[in-house]
Amino acid sequence: MLLALLALGWTVSDGARADRLLALTGLDAAALREGVDRPAVLAAVLGFLADHEPDLIACAAAIDTSPAALIAAQEMLTR
Repeated sequence: MLLALLALGWTVSDGARADRLLALTGLDAAALREGVDRPAVLAAVLGFLADHEPDLIACAAAIDTSPAALIAAQEMLTR
């Protein structure tokens, strides 16, 4: 869950990327704020990153983890 929260923070730190997250996941800003403790919302964020490899790699580097760890976290949250 911690990796997903760090990934969320990284994702929304850039306005254009945050807008793309909202557009592609169907979430709105309120749902995202309210859902930070919900596995489905965090899995959606990680899925968003997984679907765009450059962001996945950049996020992993920024939060000092590996892309594989982010994918594993997504899989864990969707169980």
